[in-house]
Amino acid sequence: MSTQAGRRALIVVDVQNDFCPGGSLAVAHGDEVVGPLNRLIKEFLERGEPVYQSRDWHPAATKHFQAYGGTWPVHCVQNTHGAEFHKDLIEDPRVRVVSKGLGDEDNYSAFDGTALAEELRREGVEEVWVGGLATDYCVKNTVLDARRAGFRVRALRDAMRAVNLQPGDDQRALAEMRAAGAEVV
Repeated sequence: MSTQAGRRALIVVDVQNDFCPGGSLAVAHGDEVVGPLNRLIKEFLERGEPVYQSRDWHPAATKHFQAYGGTWPVHCVQNTHGAEFHKDLIEDPRVRVVSKGLGDEDNYSAFDGTALAEELRREGVEEVWVGGLATDYCVKNTVLDARRAGFRVRALRDAMRAVNLQPGDDQRALAEMRAAGAEVV
C-alpha cells in the first residue's frame, strides 16, 4: 500500500477477555467499547486507513503479576482464553496486532517495547484515534506516548472504560491526556 501524508490510524487498546466482564481483571462495562470500536474499525478499513489492536501478551510468570512482586492479578497470559480479543470485536486480516508485556516490564502503552511508532510513520500516519481498555492505564499511556512520538491524537471517550482503582481515576486520566495535547472526542 502506498503511503500518504496526513493519514490517520485507529489504535484499539487491549479489548481482551480478561479486561471484560467475567475476566480476571475485568473493567466495569468494558464490553461496551466493542460496538463503537467496531463501527470505527469498519470506517477506517473501508477508507484504507490502518487499524491496530494492541494486546497484553504476558508470560505465565512475570514481575507484572502480584504473585511475582507486581501490582496486578494474573491476566492476559499468552495463548489463553483471557488473552484473546473479545468475541464480538471485528476480526479482519487487515487489522494489525501489536503484542506488549512480553517480559517483566509493565508495558501499559501500545508503544512500549513495540515498533508501533515506526510502523505508523512508515504508513504516513500523522493522527491516531485511540480507544479501548482501560482509560486510566493502557489507553492513557498509549495516548501520552503517541503525543510524545509527535502524533496528533483523538482519544475516543465513548469507546473507552476505566478501572478506577481510586474514584475519579478516569477523569484524572482524561485531564492528563488533554494536558498533553490530545483531543478528547
